[in-house]
Amino acid sequence: MWKRLVYSLIGIAGVLLFTAIGLDRWISWKTAPYIYEDLRLLPHRQVGVVLGTAKYIRTGVINEYYLYRIQGAMNVYNSGKADYLLLSGDNALQSYNEPVTMRRDLLHHGMPAGDIVLDYAGFRTLDSIIRTRKVFDTNDFTIITQRFHCERALFIAQHMGIQAQCYAVPSPKNMFSVRMREIGARLGTLADLYIMKREPRFLGPQIPIPARQEEVPQGAQDYPAVSPEQLLEIQPKPDGASADVLQDMR
Repeated sequence: MWKRLVYSLIGIAGVLLFTAIGLDRWISWKTAPYIYEDLRLLPHRQVGVVLGTAKYIRTGVINEYYLYRIQGAMNVYNSGKADYLLLSGDNALQSYNEPVTMRRDLLHHGMPAGDIVLDYAGFRTLDSIIRTRKVFDTNDFTIITQRFHCERALFIAQHMGIQAQCYAVPSPKNMFSVRMREIGARLGTLADLYIMKREPRFLGPQIPIPARQEEVPQGAQDYPAVSPEQLLEIQPKPDGASADVLQDMR
């Protein structure tokens, strides 16, 4: 009896594992035609959406996922493949602000402030993609992130009828654990889209791109889609919350 139970559990686990891997491969196959790794082949879009992640991991070392996304964003902009960059990330704490951190680094590399748009409520990939369409009134844009993340982001876009493409930037070596977590993230995305039918945690008023700002005062929000007060209501977090490399798995 116990052997039969053990064999049954092993069989169920095997079926679940096979299904999870199959769904993971299906998402990769479905989105592959819209992913570009060669910048020369990337079609022009008015807006490039940079998906946020932590700049540093827990040990204080710079996060290579972040570094490659910033480099990729600058390459897309400087090559004329995008006219504006929308920086979408988490801004739940004054001490942890992904969009402002990305903006600071892009400005340091010479990008004009007027071509940078900030989205402070990109808490998850789903939020970033849907808010780009519904808040920033952009239906045809280029996502900038690693390939595995491109696939999940594009799957969300396709499900929502958004005509997005993705520029896949390099991934760090030895990312086996991150890739395994991505399978779980994709299963969560399927549940969000098909079962829970989730929407972004916050939408707010529509703020179309472009809306040129030649000079952005220091400390000011380029596109104040979410106020600090609203962020506190949406996603309160204790001070000193640590960020690590797995932030890019949102």
